[in-house]
Amino acid sequence: MTSGTSPILPPHITVFERGWLSANNILFAGPGPATLVDSGYHTHAAQTVALVESALDGRPLERLLNTHLHSDHCGGNALLQQRWPQLQTLIPPGQFAQVRDWDPVALSYVPTGQQCAPFRADGTLEPGQELELGGRIWQVHAAPGHDPHAVLLFEPEERVLISGDALWEHGFGVVFPEIEGEGAFDEVAATLDAIERLAPLVVIPGHGSVFGDVPEALARARKRLAGFVAAPLKHARYAAKVLLKYKLLEWQHVALADALAWLHATPYFSALHARYFAELPADEWARTLVEELVAGGAARREGDLLVNT
Repeated sequence: MTSGTSPILPPHITVFERGWLSANNILFAGPGPATLVDSGYHTHAAQTVALVESALDGRPLERLLNTHLHSDHCGGNALLQQRWPQLQTLIPPGQFAQVRDWDPVALSYVPTGQQCAPFRADGTLEPGQELELGGRIWQVHAAPGHDPHAVLLFEPEERVLISGDALWEHGFGVVFPEIEGEGAFDEVAATLDAIERLAPLVVIPGHGSVFGDVPEALARARKRLAGFVAAPLKHARYAAKVLLKYKLLEWQHVALADALAWLHATPYFSALHARYFAELPADEWARTLVEELVAGGAARREGDLLVNT
């Protein structure tokens, strides 16, 4: 299954590794229904459709699964459903009603200042459920923490894990419930423990390359989590910069005044400011975030423009 730390995936799994604006897409094109896991951000939706069309070579896409409903994981759902109208879409439990009624506030798109075209959900991925992907039986496991509704997909025979944003090779996703004032660091720890018990040989993460040294990745994730638990302000600052950087990935370049206006208008930044940084005036805090992105090499200033790097 692995050679050293270089993972070898089964031939029926194709991973489209995307940039950080879009989550990775995992295509199962072997036996059984052709299935895609996660669909990327809406600005890359046409590219997602083209990648899938090319890989399937005339075969229809029959199922779409989402590990969770953050905009970078489901932003291509709508266009995929338009391209293949019979596509069955399964989402994690907990937000089915919000998708059915299309509530972009409850689904986090308005609070994060991101976008996602409305899509249809046909059913849910329930923890404890099993489903066939590429001729193998995969298990659905709960993965709360980064997102309270997230799930993992695990194939126990070859021990392949689709981890979403619960585990990357060098960390995990922002713990969004913490931004909302709901403690979730314990849930991150529990999800990491659950992954350790599954003992995957190969992990297909939501972002970054497929990796095989899972114990090392878990050790790094736990160290990072311990730092956040010890200093919640560190996580809050990290979350704020990640959200701004993510939007800058979409913009690529933007007038600094427009970036600051977006910060002031985006509810998650107001929540972070009120909860963790209220000693600074909102304008000063917003400018500090921009300065920290530039100082860290994640952006640069070109006159009145803020530019992605």
